[in-house]
Amino acid sequence: MNNHWLERTELLIKQQGITTLQNAHILIAGLGGVGSYAAEFVTRAGVGALTIVDADTVSLSNINRQLPALHSTIGQAKTEVMRARLLDINPELKLTVIHEFLTPERAWEIVTPHFDYVIDCIDSITPKLNLILAAKRKHVKLVSCMGAGGATDVSQIKVTDLMKTYNCPLAKFIRKRLKNERIHSGIKAVFSSEIVSKDSMQRTEGLDYKKSFYGTISFMPAAFGLHAAATAVNYLLAKQQNKENVNL
Repeated sequence: MNNHWLERTELLIKQQGITTLQNAHILIAGLGGVGSYAAEFVTRAGVGALTIVDADTVSLSNINRQLPALHSTIGQAKTEVMRARLLDINPELKLTVIHEFLTPERAWEIVTPHFDYVIDCIDSITPKLNLILAAKRKHVKLVSCMGAGGATDVSQIKVTDLMKTYNCPLAKFIRKRLKNERIHSGIKAVFSSEIVSKDSMQRTEGLDYKKSFYGTISFMPAAFGLHAAATAVNYLLAKQQNKENVNL
């Protein structure tokens, strides 16, 4: 593989880091405002294999915050728009595209130990919960992104154990459901400690397990995706470094 486009990255993480990321396979579930940016960041970091999952098509309301959303892409599948973009960044990326809604049953089928990391960017509670449970039960590392809506202060975005999150309505529901499954720790989460703007919430018809959503500004989902991608990439690099230290 011609690594010239990664020369700035190699200066920072050295050839061993480049090799580590090229050999990694990451699963990203959800390609909205958070997941699309996470996919972009891990691809530009040099991750060699990526599986992306989403069933949605680009709509006009996506343009304010989602990477694949342009006036020219309205009506197109987000997976296909992102396929073209990611392969244009790295033509040698081993990209698997799954264009379907991630039902609870499919979450358990798709998540396997074959993945080095899972980035959860789903915004519906039941599919999100099952993706988390599948990764946890199958011992696959995961970072789960909580709600990016209803907030504007990027300085309040944090990465911590899911059970230590606060002020996030989505995280509250997920914590409760996980406790019912007797899970009390061990899941990384990206969340905002900012108190959400409740008057920006809008109810939906409950399709695809989603009953409501909050107003969202352009940069918050992207910042969540950045934190999620950084969490995954830095974990992979640190894991390799730890192996090297053990072998010294």
